[in-house]
Amino acid sequence: MTYHPRKLRPWELALLLSLCLALLTGVWAQGRQAALASRLVRLHVVAASDSPEDQAEKLRVRDAVLALLEPRLKTAASAKEAAEIIETSQDACRRAAEAITDRDVTVSLRREHFPTRFYETFSLPAGDYLSLRVKLGTGEGHNWWCVLFPPLCTEAVTSDRAVETLSRDDIQLITENGRGYILRFRVLEWWDAVSEALRGSPS
Repeated sequence: MTYHPRKLRPWELALLLSLCLALLTGVWAQGRQAALASRLVRLHVVAASDSPEDQAEKLRVRDAVLALLEPRLKTAASAKEAAEIIETSQDACRRAAEAITDRDVTVSLRREHFPTRFYETFSLPAGDYLSLRVKLGTGEGHNWWCVLFPPLCTEAVTSDRAVETLSRDDIQLITENGRGYILRFRVLEWWDAVSEALRGSPS
């Protein structure tokens, strides 16, 4: 008896093609975000609470940490070199923060998951990034985060340091306006949500 495979109906073919496109797009999105993240080190300051006083304290700590690290990071030519400098500067960062607050200060350099974040001159897609995390007290307040390397916290993304560190695709991804920019971020957000759901699923 000869087996004759059933011909796919148009709607089945369309569904299969859509699934293949979604998977390919997801793989691209994951690789694109990972490539960008490999060239960045972020700063993450967590306030003790959402009270006006604690939120203001968070910003003073941010300023102190940036003032300490920015001169040290001028010699860094890559995210790896920047991470090494930050790693050896953690105690100094903690002391700088403790000079401003009476609360316990916890400083750590580690990978963290960030949502999509929009700044005045650029945006960063959701994903995992290496981050210097400064937690004040119990860390129950709103966060403040930006990019330590290249120094995007205080400079425009088109600065010489950023151009030297980031690829042309990176800069287009995080600064481009228009529909293409929005669609690419939607894809990255979608794949990030899918990845998070899969990681959280029981094995």
